[in-house]
Amino acid sequence: MADQQALDEVVEFTSGLIRIDTTNRGGGDCQERPAAEYAAERLAAAGLEPLLLERTAGRTNVVARLEGADPSADALLVHGHLDVVPAEAADWSVHPFSGEIRDGVVWGRGAVDMKNMDAMILAVVRSWARQGIRPRRDLVIAFTADEEASAEDGSGFLADRHPELFEGCTEGISESGAFTFHDGAGRHIYPIAAGERGTGWLKLTARGRAGHGSKVNKENAVTRLAAAVTRIGEYEWPLRLTPTVRAALTDLAALYGIDPDFSDMDRLLDKLGPAAKLVEATVRNSSNPTMLDAGYKLNVIPGEAVAFVDGRYLAGGEDEFRTTLDRLTGPDVDWEFHHREVALQAPVDSPTFAKMSAAVQEFAPEGHVVPYCMSGGTDAKQFSRLGITGYGFAPLKLPEDLDYQALFHGVDERVPVEALHFGVRVLDRFLRTA
Repeated sequence: MADQQALDEVVEFTSGLIRIDTTNRGGGDCQERPAAEYAAERLAAAGLEPLLLERTAGRTNVVARLEGADPSADALLVHGHLDVVPAEAADWSVHPFSGEIRDGVVWGRGAVDMKNMDAMILAVVRSWARQGIRPRRDLVIAFTADEEASAEDGSGFLADRHPELFEGCTEGISESGAFTFHDGAGRHIYPIAAGERGTGWLKLTARGRAGHGSKVNKENAVTRLAAAVTRIGEYEWPLRLTPTVRAALTDLAALYGIDPDFSDMDRLLDKLGPAAKLVEATVRNSSNPTMLDAGYKLNVIPGEAVAFVDGRYLAGGEDEFRTTLDRLTGPDVDWEFHHREVALQAPVDSPTFAKMSAAVQEFAPEGHVVPYCMSGGTDAKQFSRLGITGYGFAPLKLPEDLDYQALFHGVDERVPVEALHFGVRVLDRFLRTA
């Protein structure tokens, strides 16, 4: 069992990491090194030998291995990212990089995404060092840079350039799973991620004939682009159920005592009520236009117009995604991947999933554990290149009035102290026997 010092340290470390501004605006504009050094110092104090690794100066990653008691067992990767998305201080109740602890809550950017999990990992490892505890199998601990952008300086760099550090790792755990989801009817659901949609960020380029804004122009690049963007934004992607999503719907239907009729998805989701939020974004591919760029003067028709689309596709759905975009963009608009990453799927009937579920239920016996698929992505995508199966498991027991999912990249991001204590206890229980 995690000791009292671990419970104190997880709060201290969450606040301390938040106070280190690791804002990632994309394009290389981030410095994770101070946070990496913070984590490395605490790992070293626990007797580990952390390595600090960079592809680009200041974009620092930390990797350390903790030897397990069973040398024949496969290793487990436990990873979290150090960077955070931007935050506008004027919009917040407290300064986003204050790490303020107020009324039993830790405030700041990264409180849930995901410096809380980074702090949990540090607190658990240090607790074991004090108590002389070793996990069953080797744990490879990684704190990464650049997850909030391309991951090229983070997990991508580690997977491509330092695969030897992850030797023996067959599975991994990271963010976005085992948090309390309140359904509004008294049920406490704990979704554990066993899949991720693939990332297909697109750049669309329309070309036409430049000219005077007062003249007839049948080859207007802006018009061509606008038509393609409208088709993409309004397109209704067909239903596609992966094994993970099917398992999630089956378990949720059983919880609510309803027939999982997959032939009428809208009706099934309606019957699930608020719990439908856990699956509704992952029953099909998606494509959302997000950025437009065209022209330089009001009375000049530009020869080129550009748009960006946030596309996501399910496991096995990339070919359909590509062919559909070819059709929707049409002959006058070209498209290319601005950033592409694979979709992931992990077995929900594995011993590891069962152990995660058992760890949650030991400390939340009233909880109902279900698998789910993330609508977005994590560093697990890059680590999958090394044959590592990824799960989302960053446990938090949350009050009903805290909308956890809305806090990701949102204003007034925060995490209750009691949620952190729960996370440390559950993580400690799982990692000992995983």
